Amino acid sequence: MTAPASVLIVGASVGGLTVAEALRREGYAGKLTLLGAEQHLPYDRPPLSKKVLAGAVPPERTQLRTPAALDQLSAELILGDPATFLDAAAREVQTAQGRHLHAEVIVLAVGVQPRHLPAQESLAGVHVLRTLEDSIALRTDLLAGSQLVVVGEGVLGTEIAATARSMGLAVTVVGPQAVPLQSQLGLQAGGYLASLHTQQGVQLRLGCTAQGLVGASGRVCGVRLAGGEVLPADVVVVAIGARPATGWLAESGLQLGDGIVCDSRCRASDGIYAVGDAAWWYHEGLGTGLRLENRTNAVEQGMLVAGNILGKDRPYTPVPFFWTDQFEDKIQVHGFLPAHAEVAIVEGDPAQRKFVAVYGSHDKVTGVLGWNMMKEARQYRQRVVDGATFSSTVAGVNAPPSVAQ
Repeated sequence: MTAPASVLIVGASVGGLTVAEALRREGYAGKLTLLGAEQHLPYDRPPLSKKVLAGAVPPERTQLRTPAALDQLSAELILGDPATFLDAAAREVQTAQGRHLHAEVIVLAVGVQPRHLPAQESLAGVHVLRTLEDSIALRTDLLAGSQLVVVGEGVLGTEIAATARSMGLAVTVVGPQAVPLQSQLGLQAGGYLASLHTQQGVQLRLGCTAQGLVGASGRVCGVRLAGGEVLPADVVVVAIGARPATGWLAESGLQLGDGIVCDSRCRASDGIYAVGDAAWWYHEGLGTGLRLENRTNAVEQGMLVAGNILGKDRPYTPVPFFWTDQFEDKIQVHGFLPAHAEVAIVEGDPAQRKFVAVYGSHDKVTGVLGWNMMKEARQYRQRVVDGATFSSTVAGVNAPPSVAQ
């Protein structure tokens, strides 16, 4: 296969940058363009809800590469100019500033956009967290505030809650699930996380939903729950999930669903690929479509797509991985933790907040969770890769008995 003469990457965050760097490492010498909607050089997002928000790391330290390293890519870097239209057949992208960019291959690394509550834009003190500016603005309000309500009990919401509580604010987390991160960790491990937050002074109002926001003189002063109760707040964070940033692709000719629909090679159409949070692809190992929103996936998918652009023709079949840091605890997950999985503690002790849990479904190990035991969790990851049986993996383990989620 002949390498394309030109590659345009739409999205200048970690996924798009990974594609560009991997292409150059593979020896690609053609024209390379990286188009970003934000004004910033490519930067890392995970620190935004933790160290940047806490003030432990200055915003400029989130840059993924130095200007000198970016120069070595020999790529045209266009920043602050969002893509507004794609003609998939012509492989041409139009931008807000009127550019018409054509390439033989286009990679869409466009990410996601936070979901909002009704009317939240009309009130000061209400925040989402996706960009560097979002983190800086939220930190400013947290430093001046005393009562934070976080709407959303997922990864982002609980990370923000932990950071804000460490900054001394009174923090309440609201969400419909029974425990934090229930859909990611299950009831058992989610319960351990609930205990951690409660011990640190976070108020959990779970199993209920936020109906709307309450304001006075143009600023938020509370969150109204579905039953009518109002939780007082001078700062509110809305962390109720995100949607793929694909609105501009509606008339592109691509198939859209829960993201940009791709085949097992992460190819959305001839000469068009997708990577990162907005890419929905067919996972041959699982026999189903999948979309993952985390940094590790963006990197691994970006490297594979670069190879496929150059003719390697490989399916993307990762063992998913994500992590979250909350207070002083580090939680890592390899594989899948199905809602009705069996769970067994195979090393450590949850009471000490240091353990490894194995998850299984139909007597097959599907995932591993490490709580402050990263090395040990990585060792059990191989059981997921090998499709080991759950029964043999947990046999003879002197630990609390397995439970069903």
